[in-house]
Amino acid sequence: MPNLQVVESPAPTAIERCVQDYITSCRARGLAPGTIVQLTYSLRSVFLPWAAQQGLAETAELTPRVLERMAADLLTSGGRRGPLARQTVRTYLRAVNLCLKWARAEGEPVPDRAAAPLPSLPRTLPQVLSREQIAAIEAACATERDRLIVRLLADTGMRVGELASLRLGDLLQRSRGSFLRLRGKGERERQVPVMPHLANRIHRYATRTRPADPGTDRLFVSLRRSPRTGSYEPLTTSGIQQIIRHAAARAGIPQRVHPHLFRHSFVTWAITRGMNPIQLAEIVGHSSTAMIQQVYSHLSPSDAYEAMAAALLGKGN
Repeated sequence: MPNLQVVESPAPTAIERCVQDYITSCRARGLAPGTIVQLTYSLRSVFLPWAAQQGLAETAELTPRVLERMAADLLTSGGRRGPLARQTVRTYLRAVNLCLKWARAEGEPVPDRAAAPLPSLPRTLPQVLSREQIAAIEAACATERDRLIVRLLADTGMRVGELASLRLGDLLQRSRGSFLRLRGKGERERQVPVMPHLANRIHRYATRTRPADPGTDRLFVSLRRSPRTGSYEPLTTSGIQQIIRHAAARAGIPQRVHPHLFRHSFVTWAITRGMNPIQLAEIVGHSSTAMIQQVYSHLSPSDAYEAMAAALLGKGN
């Protein structure tokens, strides 16, 4: 019988151990699954292969100059198909910086001020839908389910994942009015107010229109039973995206329409109507007003004129 040699896999480098420990920490802290996927890909599929190619094994070797070289490499020749987009590189490098910041706090020998420079991005204004365009998209929907999906995205600014996660018991009646219970990033719950007419539509759909299926309590389900399970399966985020895309095409909207565009549009519309930014951040599930100030500070000159006129001339008072 031949002698079988056991080939031991090489021991992980200090950098590899650091990445693995950081990803484990992120999971233990309950970060959103999508965030975990993005961090894992950035670190394991981009950062670690680059570090191995450069012969880097110790975290102490990750100096600012080395990280600058990584940023330059990704921008000039980083992808398998050639240079990467600046936004893509920024995403990868942000993950590296988060990992190094965590490692330094954990006592790992990471050089001081070791952080990859993030490529600057051109300032672009997010597209928005007018209220008239939203009404046209809603009217182009074939079913009340789809019309309600459009209206909820437009009038609450919720994320598509939060919409897909809605359950039958999430419409809440309070003394002040009706609210929807949403499950945001990291399973953080918040309650978003809905106006009476929309609350009545949700209730009618949930009790009369929605297919009855004891197998799921999700609010939005398929219109036909699955041939595999025999049940009305919950809509997925990709299914909702498809509904929105097809309705927008039927409505003749020329721009690319996706669920997050309704979120941009809601925040812009709320700001132009004078909603308090702190309240608005709570409604849309931002942890601070910084995101609103950064992303949605694109009001038109006419918006600025109207605001100045209201402040100085008492217009609208």
